[in-house]
Amino acid sequence: MTIERTADAIVIKLPLDFNIEEIQRFFDYLRYKELVSKSKATQEEIDNLAKEVNSQWWQENKHRFLPDA
Repeated sequence: MTIERTADAIVIKLPLDFNIEEIQRFFDYLRYKELVSKSKATQEEIDNLAKEVNSQWWQENKHRFLPDA
């Protein structure tokens, strides 16, 4: 593995036997970090949004886990 900084990019070279799914997860994480760094949301706002999304998801999917619900 080599890492090189050029004038306009960071170039990472990996052997071909690297697991492509692990590499994709790593790049997804880097993208997440990039997006989060630009957020002006407070932790409280993020927590409230997460609760809202989870609650909505549960309402839409609970029948899959609790057939009698």
